[in-house]
Amino acid sequence: MKVVEVPQVDSFGHRQPQNLEMENAVIGAVMIEQDAYGMVSEIISPESFYDHRNQLIFRAVQNLSLQQKPVDILSVTDYLEQQGELEEAGGPFNITSLANNVTSSAHIVYHARVVQQKYLARQMITFASTVLTKAFDQTQDVADLMNEAEMSIFNLSQNNMKKTAQQINPFLKEVHEMIEKAAARTDGLSGLSSGFEGIDKYTSGWQNSDLIIIAARPAMGKTAFVLSMIKKMGIDQRMPVAMFSLEMSNAQLVRRLIGNVAEISGEKLRNGKLERHEWQQLDTRIATMQDAPIFLDDTSGLSIFELRTKARRLVREHGVKMIMIDYLQLMTASGANFNSRQEEVSIISRSLKGLAKELDIPIIALSQLNRGVEKRDNDNDGKRPQLSDLRESGAIEQDADIVCFIHRPEYYGIPLDENNTSTKGMAEFIIGKHRNGATGIIKMKFRHEFARFEDMHESQYVPAPMGEISISSRAEGDERNFPAPETPFGVPSNDAPF
Repeated sequence: MKVVEVPQVDSFGHRQPQNLEMENAVIGAVMIEQDAYGMVSEIISPESFYDHRNQLIFRAVQNLSLQQKPVDILSVTDYLEQQGELEEAGGPFNITSLANNVTSSAHIVYHARVVQQKYLARQMITFASTVLTKAFDQTQDVADLMNEAEMSIFNLSQNNMKKTAQQINPFLKEVHEMIEKAAARTDGLSGLSSGFEGIDKYTSGWQNSDLIIIAARPAMGKTAFVLSMIKKMGIDQRMPVAMFSLEMSNAQLVRRLIGNVAEISGEKLRNGKLERHEWQQLDTRIATMQDAPIFLDDTSGLSIFELRTKARRLVREHGVKMIMIDYLQLMTASGANFNSRQEEVSIISRSLKGLAKELDIPIIALSQLNRGVEKRDNDNDGKRPQLSDLRESGAIEQDADIVCFIHRPEYYGIPLDENNTSTKGMAEFIIGKHRNGATGIIKMKFRHEFARFEDMHESQYVPAPMGEISISSRAEGDERNFPAPETPFGVPSNDAPF
């Protein structure tokens, strides 16, 4: 965001936040004591000073320190003279006066923190002034202005977020407690169970603060996999989860989720042509979905900054334990100018990792792959995705803690795998990168008609017996047309064909 120059005194008579005495004390201290600059170098920068002369002098101190040269009155004066900035910095007399007016660096850290706070206050005023000016401009699009403002305040907070090194003891205690909790769990996991036994064996569950990328080519079943996981986590385990869908509407997602849970084909759910037993099966399974802690958001063109705001609220108000995004390449980083789409995706990827750390929950982001897969040999090894296939940015691979791929050999017309086993209805969940664990291939079942992933050993769903109805719509007086199921001889039967 291009800032508007803010005058020293505004129309209300307010002076810009500043403390010149403390600025001068910091400048003087770094020129008289050898270790003083190291004490404040991570707190302030040349831009932190209000007085332009102090900015030039502190930058000279900074550059001399980087070159491992002595920092004192003479060296600073000589450096500024070589740069042609000596007179602009107040000349030798000003530099000498600043050093002579300070006796020690005893309180330099405190003084530096005050200088930095005044600088942040000035930045906030500049930011607010810019937004105010643009808000009065009738040609400005309000949505664009909001995104631009959000980007600016985000950059302001990120650029000034300082963390100091901490002694190891508190972390020893924290990690020890985590190990004890993991040992006490009967499932042997240390994170959130995905609901898939094969995946949990590799990951020990999805870990807090991890960014997990699940990537695949179109039609491989990325969304189906996430919905299968939502079913297992949100419905079976009653764990609060959230999904941001940038491609499908909430209604479309719920219809697919119903098909997954009820094991009724998507085509039948679209046209409503269900058999009598399927209506009962549908009603019974929908009952299990009632009040499930699943939160859906289908905002199209979602920006990373909107996501941060919504995610924080979901965690704070609903205790959401995991967030899923479908899919990363449809997100934006509105409010900033980028030289390329790759640069924008890099910002999004880095921000997602930062958000996972901030909220201390796993974040799963789906991602598209480039067409490199399609160009390789038409065998199982050739069609398996690789890290280099990640689309638009290598930063995704770098930022992610886990990178997974979904591969279905059957889709490419590959009938047998390496073990001469039929690939019909089989999928591979490939862990290509695992920062804290093993990589490998997990064989899974993919039931295409229900868009549902299962563990290889998972038992088939058995529909509820006739008459086990738990939805009020099946109460007496329900006028839906339920065709009677037929026997193998074409004669109507009163029994469901289980």
